[in-house]
Amino acid sequence: MTAEQFRRLALSMPEASEVGHMGHPDFRVGGKIFATLGYPDQKWGVLKLTPEQQEAVLAAEPRVFVAVKGGWGRRGATAVCLREAKTRSLRAALALAWRNVAPATLAARHFDHETARGPRSARRVARRRTMR
Repeated sequence: MTAEQFRRLALSMPEASEVGHMGHPDFRVGGKIFATLGYPDQKWGVLKLTPEQQEAVLAAEPRVFVAVKGGWGRRGATAVCLREAKTRSLRAALALAWRNVAPATLAARHFDHETARGPRSARRVARRRTMR
């Protein structure tokens, strides 16, 4: 995955826009940030997930997703290693991040329940946990 591919995927979310913030491009819907590119450096992106979503993607793909250090990470901010990321799982994780901040009416019009489940491997992890 390249930074440009990350950018294209983020901008493919309904009504997403790119804005600069603190020297990094970020991606917003309804004026709220759901993803950032180039933090902490050009090899990474960051998604605004819930702590539960973060736990699932970290368990499913630990080489791709990493909790951001500090308080942001404890609240779900999740770094994405671009080099390791695959389109399918990043698209699903971006959809989760988008859904987390999108206005409810917009999300209801555009949200695909398939992408709501997150990456396939994250779904398997969550399913195994509920079966125990």
